[in-house]
Formats: sequence, structure tokens, C-alpha cells
Amino acid sequence: MSGMIKNIVVALKGFAMGAANVIPGVSGGTIALLTGIFNELIEALNAVLSVSSWKLLLKGDFKGFWKSIRGTFLLWLAVGVVISVFSLAKLMGYVLSHYPVQTWAFFFGLIIVSAVFMLSDIKGWKAGDVLWLILGIALGAVICLLSPTETTSATWFIAVCGAIAICTMILPGISGSFILVLLGKYEYIMKAVSELDIPVLVVFALGCVIGIVAFSKFLHWLIGRHEKPTLLVLIGFTLGALVKVWPWADTAAREAANILTGTPAGTLHIGGAVAWALVGAGLVLALELMTRRRSS
Repeated sequence: MSGMIKNIVVALKGFAMGAANVIPGVSGGTIALLTGIFNELIEALNAVLSVSSWKLLLKGDFKGFWKSIRGTFLLWLAVGVVISVFSLAKLMGYVLSHYPVQTWAFFFGLIIVSAVFMLSDIKGWKAGDVLWLILGIALGAVICLLSPTETTSATWFIAVCGAIAICTMILPGISGSFILVLLGKYEYIMKAVSELDIPVLVVFALGCVIGIVAFSKFLHWLIGRHEKPTLLVLIGFTLGALVKVWPWADTAAREAANILTGTPAGTLHIGGAVAWALVGAGLVLALELMTRRRSS
């Protein structure tokens, strides 16, 4: 495979990761794992954060620095991710305003089936493991039920959202977009992307950089040392937080969409919600089967 074709393939994989990161319930890390670039991505990110890599740059050895951090790989991957996010943001804004019940039902199906598959991958269950799962469910439900419907759009909070979301985006099974939903900033960030709101995007990007630098190594250390409890709490948190994604939770958004689409007031769209939840579940099922076939 020639160098240019290889780079284009990496960009296409980045496009798929970007699409996953736009959709709550599908993890960019899962797509990286599925497409066979997860290990290379983690190694590249660790190299970027390595002091030895930056010593090469300080010595003027840019070529050595670029090779050390797998710069070409990261550049083309980033190109794919950026193109994907910016091309899909407008679509997400449209469907959330016109078809909120169906859209959140789709996300609901994605998330719950993803959690079920993650639980099925955990072996050797013990009583203590169940307690970790219950703890995660309780935390997710309590945080969602106690958190305000709308959160502040202050600069510091947008940066915090970026810092937290970026850490989960690189982990298989954990959706960064879902974290933005929990923080009440998913639609806000998607709107900023679609409208090219540069100040918001710059602050969010800076938060992402801070998050990678401050937390990514800790997260990988935590999973390396305490993998099962960490995953169980994260999965439980995802399940408990499903109350935030319940398709009929936002009555005002549903009625506003009914007006936009000329649908009679009070319509619940139950049939459409069930259909799109099944589509979301089917998508995760297909991805999971592809992942397992690749690893077997």
C-alpha cells in the first residue's frame, strides 16, 4: 500500500471515529478498536505526552520528534475526525430540533445495547463486582436527576466539558458525546460546530488538550491497575444515566418539534421511537459482531 493510500485509509478511519464521537452511545475508541488502530492511537498519544519526545524537538530534531509521536498518522487521523464532526454537526442539530423523540430513542437503543455487550465481556463475576455496578448505576441516576436541565455556558465550564469528554472519547465503550449529554452541553457544542462559533470551539479544544494532558495517563493507569471495578462503575454510570436520554423526558422540545413538523400537539411518536431504538440497537449489534469476528 502506497504512502498516500495508507494516509487516506487512516483519514477514513478518523472519519468513522468522528462520526462515532458525534453520536451519544457510540465510542470513538470502539471504532478505533474495530478498525485496528486503537493500540497505535494510544501509543501515539502517550508519545505526545512523553518528555523524551519533546526533548527531540527542543534539540531541533523535528524529523525525530515527528516520527516519535507518529505525526503523520495523527495528522491524517485528525483530518478525518474534523471533517466528520463538522459535516455531521448540522445533521444532528436538525434531527434534534425536528425529531427529538426519535433521535433520543435511537441514542437510547445505542447506549443500552452497548452497555449490555460491555457487561457480557466481563468474566468471573463476584458479589463485590455487582456492588461496583450498583454503585455506578446509583451515581449515574443521582447525578442526572439532581443536575439542572440547563448548565452554565461560562467559559470555564465549556473547557471542563472538553476535558472530560476527550478522555472518554478514546476509551472503547465509553461515549464522549454521552458525557456532553449528561453535562447538558451536547446540543450547545453541536450548534457551535455547525455555526463555526470560533470562541466556543477554541475554549472547548483547549479543554480537550488539558484533559488529555491531565487525565489520559491516569485513566489508563486506573484501568490497568483496577480494570474490572473501573469498567463496572463506568458501565453502571452509563446505565443509571439513561434517565437523561429517555426519549419523552423533554416535553417542551417534543411539542416544539410537533409544531415544526406540522404534527398534532400531544403526539408521542411511540412507533417511531421504538423503530429508531431498534435501529440503534442493531447498529451496535453489527459493530460488535464485526469486532468479535476481527478478534477471532
